[in-house]
Amino acid sequence: MINVVLYEPEIPQNTGNIMRTCAGTGTKLHLIKPLGFSLDEAHIKRSAVNYIEYCDYTVYENWEDFKSKNKGTYYYFTRYGKKPHSSFDFSNKEDNIYLIFGKESTGIPKEILKDDLEHCMRIPMNEHIRALNVSNAVAVGVFEVLRQQDYNGLLRTEPFKGENYLSE
Repeated sequence: MINVVLYEPEIPQNTGNIMRTCAGTGTKLHLIKPLGFSLDEAHIKRSAVNYIEYCDYTVYENWEDFKSKNKGTYYYFTRYGKKPHSSFDFSNKEDNIYLIFGKESTGIPKEILKDDLEHCMRIPMNEHIRALNVSNAVAVGVFEVLRQQDYNGLLRTEPFKGENYLSE
């Protein structure tokens, strides 16, 4: 199972976009408090559009609460990682894979990262920026896992207008 973990997210629009990505990919979302917003805010609903009802998510009181309830392999997206996200093997569909992303202002605390440096990764980019927007980073991470799992049952054609829409 693919899981996205947001450690203390601060910006509701980012979380709303991530909820939409999770809803569209069948990815479970885990939100670790404190949150920088209320989940019933209009910003969340606007970013997630009408898909929030399709997002499977759980809220946790803190990092320890999350860890005690979720077993599997944790992968940390951090600008301090030394391995590209594409260097990890996510192909086993039986694994519980947790892609962990930090809060927008400071990322994942060093105290958490230093205990598992083997699973710290960075999305490669040039020297002009520190990191991608977290909602973009989540999409990159989720779709790398899905690519390695051959998109795990996701539709390969547009469901509303039909697969022959462009050729008609």
